[in-house]
Amino acid sequence: MAASTHPILDVKGITKRFPGVTALSNVDLALYPGEVLAVIGENGAGKSTLMKILAGVQMQDEGEILVNGEPTLIDSCRKATSLGISLIHQELNLSDNLSVGANIYLGREPRQYGFIDNQKIRKDAQGLLEQVGLQISSDALVSTLSIGQQQLVEIAKALSTNAQVLIMDEPTSSLSTGETERLFEVVRDLKMRGVSIIYISHRLAEVSALADRVLVLRDGENAGQLNRHEIKHDAMVQLMVGRDVSKYYARKPHPIGDVVLEVRDLITPAWPHHQLNFKIHRGEIVGISGLVGAGRTELLRVLFGVDQALGGDILIRGHPAHIQTPEDAINLGLALVPEERKEKGLIIDMTVRENIGLAGVWRHRIGLGALNRKKESSDTDEMVEQLRIKTPHADQVVRYLSGGNQQKVVLGKWLTMQPTVLLMDEPTRGIDIGAKEEVYKLMESLARDGMAILFVSSELEEILGMSDRALIMHEGRITGELERDVLTEETVMLLATGGSGMTNGR
Repeated sequence: MAASTHPILDVKGITKRFPGVTALSNVDLALYPGEVLAVIGENGAGKSTLMKILAGVQMQDEGEILVNGEPTLIDSCRKATSLGISLIHQELNLSDNLSVGANIYLGREPRQYGFIDNQKIRKDAQGLLEQVGLQISSDALVSTLSIGQQQLVEIAKALSTNAQVLIMDEPTSSLSTGETERLFEVVRDLKMRGVSIIYISHRLAEVSALADRVLVLRDGENAGQLNRHEIKHDAMVQLMVGRDVSKYYARKPHPIGDVVLEVRDLITPAWPHHQLNFKIHRGEIVGISGLVGAGRTELLRVLFGVDQALGGDILIRGHPAHIQTPEDAINLGLALVPEERKEKGLIIDMTVRENIGLAGVWRHRIGLGALNRKKESSDTDEMVEQLRIKTPHADQVVRYLSGGNQQKVVLGKWLTMQPTVLLMDEPTRGIDIGAKEEVYKLMESLARDGMAILFVSSELEEILGMSDRALIMHEGRITGELERDVLTEETVMLLATGGSGMTNGR
């Protein structure tokens, strides 16, 4: 912890209510100069709501905020910025068609003689990029940058406002291992320069590596805090969920059935010079592992008809499948839980009931195409109960659910269709450890009931813990298939980096 005994930011008794739910109840938080404070908790614990209050996006109903010891009303984002508080959202907020410099100073452009001073923007932005260790030109278009580079641009943008408090919301959720390490270096450098950082992450290893202190929220309340020497994985989990979830990967053997999905010489648009071959069996959970850009998501998109295969065959239950559209895939018994649930898995301004009913709208229509409201409601009630979706009621707008519960709504939408093959792209991305446990249990239950599951994950622990078998990809190729008994970090990473000769799949 920093040497100062006076917090730069002091939150006392914050309470925030929404219709039907209390998001925060009497929450306290203190942040000291030059400190990295991790805020952790399950989805729905109140982390995002608290951060939005600090950043001026929302206002508390009760409680007070002190900045440098002075009671302060943060009633807008502009006010937060003027106080030196900047929030870097999980979903990056950059304009692809503008340069890096233009993005950094967007809406705050320096002017000379009434005109935008592009020369000053270019020079000052370049200096900020150097501060965050980003070796690119400030004239580069944001559209040409990787996600990791864009994340550093967001930090440079925050520093351009002279921010003394940076709030980072899941900053590594879309980053490669190398980009994550670079971000860690920047965080440590900012800390050394006296910038205070609130770091929100579901990746507890990151918290252990970076945090000076950990604040834990549970159900909208303070659940406890850990000082540097107390920050251990088990201690964090215990405070987050109030129970031991160390065995949440517990898999139980069950019979594997016939082949339900077979891919022969499949060519995806992303890697037109490589052919893919594999089989998935009834009741089997197969993971797809690989480094960023290996072609994992692109494969799922072709299987679901989002993108068109350039060649090869897909067979469902031994019969050739002509998949030109997602509708074709759905009719053949496939379902896809996409990586970007808010953009591609949900209509977030519609209700839980409406979202769960989406996949079956046409299949369950009645009369002259009217919606079958009775079927929609019964399906929703069943999914809310089966998946334990935490929502005040079925007509709650999905936007106001936690990330974990939003993911359950996506799953519920597809489970009402009783698919034969469930495709899942990063099924636990951005959800907390308790919600992950529930997703894993659901995957296990579905497989035991005979569903075939093919899932992509960037978390090696998840691949090792959940896969009956794993397909390892490198630059568009499947470099190996590993049965569970030889599935280790070493074997996966060897194949993921281009090694070969370790195929032992079915």
